[in-house]
Amino acid sequence: MSNEDQSQPARPAPLAGEQDLYYFGEGTHRRLWEVLGAHPRALEGGYGVSFAVWAPNARGVSVIGDWNGWTHGSHPMRPLGSSGVWEAWVPEIGPGERYKYAVEGADGVTREKADPLAFASELRPKTASVVADIHTHEWRDAAWLERRRATDAHTQPMSVYEIHPGSWLRRPDGSWLSYTELADELVPYLLETGYTHVELMPVAEHPYDGSWGYQVTGFYAPTARYGTPAEFQEFVDRLHGAGIGVLMDWVPAHFAVDEHSLTRFDGTYLYEHSDRWRREHPDWGTYTFNYGRHEVRNFLLANALYWIHEYHIDGLRVDAVSSMLYLDYSRKPGEWEPNVHGGRENLKALSFIRDTNEAVTAEGTGALVIAEESTAWPGVSRPVASGGLGYGFKWNMGWMHDTLEYMSEDPVHRKYHHGSLTFSMVYAYDERFVLALSHDEVVHGKRSLLHKMPGDEWQMFANLRLLHAYQHAHPGKKLMFMGGEWGQRSEWNEATQLEWQALLYAPHDGVRRLVTDLNRLHRAEPALHQRDHDPGGFEWLDYGDAENSVLSFLRRGDRPEDYMVCVHNFTPVVRHNYRVPVPEAGTYVEVLNSDAEIYGGSGAGNLGTVHAEPHPYQSMPASLVLTLPPLGALFLKPARG
Repeated sequence: MSNEDQSQPARPAPLAGEQDLYYFGEGTHRRLWEVLGAHPRALEGGYGVSFAVWAPNARGVSVIGDWNGWTHGSHPMRPLGSSGVWEAWVPEIGPGERYKYAVEGADGVTREKADPLAFASELRPKTASVVADIHTHEWRDAAWLERRRATDAHTQPMSVYEIHPGSWLRRPDGSWLSYTELADELVPYLLETGYTHVELMPVAEHPYDGSWGYQVTGFYAPTARYGTPAEFQEFVDRLHGAGIGVLMDWVPAHFAVDEHSLTRFDGTYLYEHSDRWRREHPDWGTYTFNYGRHEVRNFLLANALYWIHEYHIDGLRVDAVSSMLYLDYSRKPGEWEPNVHGGRENLKALSFIRDTNEAVTAEGTGALVIAEESTAWPGVSRPVASGGLGYGFKWNMGWMHDTLEYMSEDPVHRKYHHGSLTFSMVYAYDERFVLALSHDEVVHGKRSLLHKMPGDEWQMFANLRLLHAYQHAHPGKKLMFMGGEWGQRSEWNEATQLEWQALLYAPHDGVRRLVTDLNRLHRAEPALHQRDHDPGGFEWLDYGDAENSVLSFLRRGDRPEDYMVCVHNFTPVVRHNYRVPVPEAGTYVEVLNSDAEIYGGSGAGNLGTVHAEPHPYQSMPASLVLTLPPLGALFLKPARG
C-alpha cells in the first residue's frame, strides 16, 4: 500500500522537530532514540510507524520491509532540511514488522542497512531490524530506583557476578534460556550466593556468537537470541525486585563491519574514520568510531542514556577504554598520527568520554559508568570537574595480573614474589577500583582459575579458596566471572553451559560455600566495604613477612569499633603460635576461616575465638597468637558485648 493513498490518515509531523535536529547537529540530544528509529504511532483514524534515519550523504533513502515486498523506492523517505536526517511515515503497520533502509549512497551504490537505532532485530543469521514498542512493560522497581538515586555506591557493598547469558545455563536440549527463563534461574542463585550485582556481557545485538557480543551491529536492540525488548525489561525488573543490581557491558570503542551494519552507511565513511589508520582496529577486525563527528558522538552518548532510562540498567561497564584513549593503541610506528599537540592521546575520544560521563551523572539516576582501562592514565575515576575522565569506578587490572601471577607460583617460591601482593597498596587509592577476575582470564589458553593454581588437587582448591578470601579482604569492589565461584575446571566456552555437575563433588561445593559466606560477610561488615576508597579504611599489620609468605592487615569502617583483622598464609604449612599485632586487647571472634572443613579444608584454626594479650607488637598495643591454616585466610573481629 502506498503511503500516498488518500484514503489513509494525514501524514503526521516527524517526531524530530527543528530543535531536535539542532541538538543532534550539536551532538547534545540526550533522548535521540525518541526521534530517530522506528516508532509505532496511533493517530486519529488510523495507525502506522514513523521512521527516521541519519544518512547525510545519501542520494536517496527508502524504507523496505515485508509490507512492500522489500521493494526499493516503494516507500521513499524525505530529507529534513540540511540535518542529514531522512523520515517517512508508513501507515497500517506496527510492532513486529521487519524492515531495513535502502540507502543509495554518495558512491552510487544502494545498500540495505539495518536501522542504527532499531529497538529490536531478527535472530542471526537474519539481519533485518524489527519494529518494537519499548514502552509496554509496566515497571515495578520504583522503590529500587529511588534507593539507587539516594545511595552512594562507593560506600556500599558491591560483589558482582559476571555472566554470559547464553552459556551460564541452557535448556536440556542445549538451546538458550530466554531472558525471563534466565531470571527464573539466576535470581535464586544470586540470592543464595549473596552477590549484590550481576554484570551481563554485551547484550546489544551482534551477528557472531564467538565475539561474545563485543562486535555490535544493533546498539539499541537487546539481542534476539534470548527474547524481546519487553522480556529483557522484565529480566531487569525481576532482578531489581530481588534486590540485585544489573550492570551490562557497553562497547562504544568499535563496531562490526558486516554489510548491514554502520559501515559506509551512506556510501561514505560516516560513523567510522575516513583515515584508514584510525578507522580499522588492528586487533579485532572492526571499525572505530569517529568521535570528532557530533552526530556520531550523540549516537553513542544517547545510547548510554537509553539503556539506563529504557531498561533501568544500574551501570555500564565500558569495554576497551584504553583503545579509545590512545591513537597508537596496538599500532606500529607509521600506523598512526600524533594529535595537534604532538601527543598520542585521542583528544576527540577524551572529549566524548568526559561528555558522556558528565551526561550520565547529570541525569541524577545514580547509575554508574565503570571503565575497563588497563593503563596508568591518571584520574580515570576522578570527576571531570577535577580533571578526571568521570568514571565511577575503574577495573584494577594491575591487581588482577599481579595477584594471579603470584598465585600461580609454587608456594616454595612465593617468598621471592611477596612484593607482587604488597605493591597493590601503593596505588590502591589512586582510583576507585573494582577487583575484577573476569572472563578474559579464563579463555584462550589462560586456563580456568582452578587450573592456574599450583600443587596437587587439595592444594589447588585451597589456593583457590585463598584467592577468593584475599579478593574479599582487599580494598575495592569485587567481580567474579561465572564458574569461578566454585572452581570450574575447564576454560569458559560460550558454546555450552557451565559444568554444573561439578557441584556434586565436595571440593567444588566447598568453594561455592566459601564464596557465599564471603559475600555475606562482605555485605554484613562495614569494615569490608564502607571505606573501600578511603586510605583510612586500611592499615598494614605486617606486610614484611616474605619468608613465611604471610600477609596481615586491618580493614576499618566509619566507626572506630568496626574493624576486621585479615591474615593470609600463602604456604601449605600450618603456622602455630604466629603473632599478629592488633589495636586492642580482648577476645576476637574468628568469623571466617577459608580452611574450615565445611569448605573442603583441613580444619586448622583457632576454635572460633582467640584472646589478644596486652603485648605490644609491631607498633600496636596488643597482639594475637594464632594458628594459621595452610593456604588459608582468617577474618577476625573483636567481640563486642
